[in-house]
Amino acid sequence: MRMKQLLASIIVGVGALAAANSMAADMTGAGATFPYPVYAKWAEAYKKTTGNGMNYQSVGSGAGIKQIKAKTVDFGASDKPLPVDELDAAGLMQFPAIMGGVVTIVNLDGIAPGAMKLTGPVVADIYLGKITKWNAPEIAALNPGVKLPADDITVVHRADGSGTTFLFTDYLSKVSPEFKTKVGADASVKWAVGVGGKGNDGVASTVQRVKGSVGYVEWAFAKKNKIAHTQLKNKDGSFLQPDDENFKAAAASADWVKAPGFGVVLTDQPGKNSWPITGVSYILMHKSQADAAKGKEVIKFFDWSFKNGDAAAVELDYVPLPDSVTKLVSDAWKANLKDASGKAIW
Repeated sequence: MRMKQLLASIIVGVGALAAANSMAADMTGAGATFPYPVYAKWAEAYKKTTGNGMNYQSVGSGAGIKQIKAKTVDFGASDKPLPVDELDAAGLMQFPAIMGGVVTIVNLDGIAPGAMKLTGPVVADIYLGKITKWNAPEIAALNPGVKLPADDITVVHRADGSGTTFLFTDYLSKVSPEFKTKVGADASVKWAVGVGGKGNDGVASTVQRVKGSVGYVEWAFAKKNKIAHTQLKNKDGSFLQPDDENFKAAAASADWVKAPGFGVVLTDQPGKNSWPITGVSYILMHKSQADAAKGKEVIKFFDWSFKNGDAAAVELDYVPLPDSVTKLVSDAWKANLKDASGKAIW
C-alpha cells in the first residue's frame, strides 16, 4: 500500500513538474523586429539560468499589437508607443524594455561603411522620390571628395506595420514639412516610391541584394549583416556615426514620469551627440491576466533581463534602461497587472 502511495505521489509530482515546464515553455510574445536580437539573447540566457523558455515572434509592431489585443500571445511588442486611450480601450498597459537607434543603410560600390553623409531633409526627399540619383547635387554637396556613382536610387521601406517605420517617418516628418504632409508619421504609411521588405531583416536583405539601394533598419541588424550605413546630421548640426553612446545621449532628455503610459519618442532630440533616430521599444500586456502564473512568468523574464541583461544589450549596441526607469516599471507592474480576482500578480 505504501509503495502504491509512493508511486502515486511520484507520478503526481512528475506531472506537476511537466505541467510547470510546459507552461514556462509556452511563454510567448510577438511584435517589433527592432528589439529581436536582444530579446533572443535575453531569452537564451534566461532559459539557461532558469530552465524557462520564451518564444518571441519577430513579426513587426503592427502584428504584435493585433496579437496581444486578440490575446493570442502573452505579450506584444511595439516601437510605437500606444496612446493612453487606445491602451485603456484594449485593457492594456505598456512599459519600456530597451532603447536603440535606427540607421540608414546603402548598397553602393566604392563607398566605405559610415563614409557617406546624409541629412534628414535629403533622406526625406529621397523617400519622396524627389532625389533619384546618387550623384545628385544635394548628396554631392554633403560629400565633397567622395566619388558618388551616377546610379539610380532604389528606395527600400517596410512592407508591414512597423515601429521602426514609425520612428523613421516621425523623424522625417519633424525635419521635412513636405514629408509630413505627403507621407506623415505612422507605423504604416502610403509611401511615395520604393519597394517593401518584411521586417528589419527583410529590408536589410533587400538592400544587400539591390545595388544602388537605400533603406532603414535597427542598428543591430546593420551591424550583424555587415551592411554599409551612413552618417546622419542631427538637430544640433553634428554629423554622427551610430553607436550606443549617441543613442544614450538622445535618451538623456526622456521624461518618463510625465509621459503618459511611458510613451516617450526620442527622434530629433537636441544635443551635439544625440543620434537623430533613437527609439524605445515597448512591451504590451493585459492589465487583467486570465492566466496569472503565465503573466507573472513574463514579468519575471523582463525583471531578470533588466537586472542581468545589460551587458548583452550593450554588446548588441542597444541602450539598457537606467535603474531609475526599471524601478518605475516595476512599480507600474504592481499597480496595473492583476489576476482575475483583482489581486496584484507582482
